[in-house]
Amino acid sequence: MICLIRITQEDFSLEEVIRSLKTSKIGAIAAFLGVVRGESEGHQVQRLEIEAYEEMALKDLEEIRKKAIETYGIKDASIIHRVGTLGVCENIVLIAVSAAHREEAFEACRFVLEELKKLVPIWKKEYTPEGSFWIEGEETERDKKIC
Repeated sequence: MICLIRITQEDFSLEEVIRSLKTSKIGAIAAFLGVVRGESEGHQVQRLEIEAYEEMALKDLEEIRKKAIETYGIKDASIIHRVGTLGVCENIVLIAVSAAHREEAFEACRFVLEELKKLVPIWKKEYTPEGSFWIEGEETERDKKIC
């Protein structure tokens, strides 16, 4: 089974990731695909710029994956997050989780997404006709320790 934990400027294939998670031991794959939306808080979004502290982000993503496997009994999880300049409708993040049953697949997929948003050092900046804005997210656990 191929595990994909990746931060990349390149687009990714949902089908390739799903295919890599399929085995005779699973009965469910749950996936979340995040894309750049064209509107945010009443502003037209032209593009996003995404930055990451890549070394730390990869380490955090692998820890989240391991915790999801231990906590939910899933078979595997793939997490891909893009960085760089992305246009409207482009893929940002893919989380795909394989499990014996749908309930743990859904729960683990949501867990991975929430932990990613809470812990992983990835930042997004929106560009609109009115200017550019860093997207306010939750303060990460790491930020709380630094302050």
